[in-house]
Amino acid sequence: MRLVPWKPDDLARRLDDVVAVYGEAMGYRPELMEARRGIIATHVRRSGFRAVATLTTDGHLAGFGYGYVSGAGQWWHDQVRSALSEEHRKRWLTDCFEVVELHVRPAAQGHGVGARQLRALLGMAPGATTLLSTPEADEQKSRAWRLYRSFEFVDVLRDFRFPGDERAFAVLGRDLPVRAPSGE
Repeated sequence: MRLVPWKPDDLARRLDDVVAVYGEAMGYRPELMEARRGIIATHVRRSGFRAVATLTTDGHLAGFGYGYVSGAGQWWHDQVRSALSEEHRKRWLTDCFEVVELHVRPAAQGHGVGARQLRALLGMAPGATTLLSTPEADEQKSRAWRLYRSFEFVDVLRDFRFPGDERAFAVLGRDLPVRAPSGE
């Protein structure tokens, strides 16, 4: 497998594959994916958009990640901003790269694909901080949680409810840039 940076047009060209990986990784029913397709298609036009993809030797999409500069007027940014104190707004949202999606097909999980994608994405990220949200889960059992903790993401909000989703989420953050671990 090889990790490649993607420009907005690269992701847009592979939108069907991106939506399929997203649905598989999240365990969503196919009928929910059409709405997600439209949302992802608009994200590629956001300021500071950065993306990475992991391709198999035969060119199939094994995983992807993307994000952009978080800003006022964006749904996620505004939801999180409303839950933060003024001090935390300044700390986390003033110059923030939002990790919007990071997914790996279930068959490719557990082989470091997500870690390589996240490291590459954060290495390209503009900004002083980065934020992401993830469903609340047992931190010891959840691969996503173990990944984020290994990258030193800290709690910004816990048990946060986004409108329209019954699940509780955590909003996690860390400072940028990400330094390569020793030995790399």
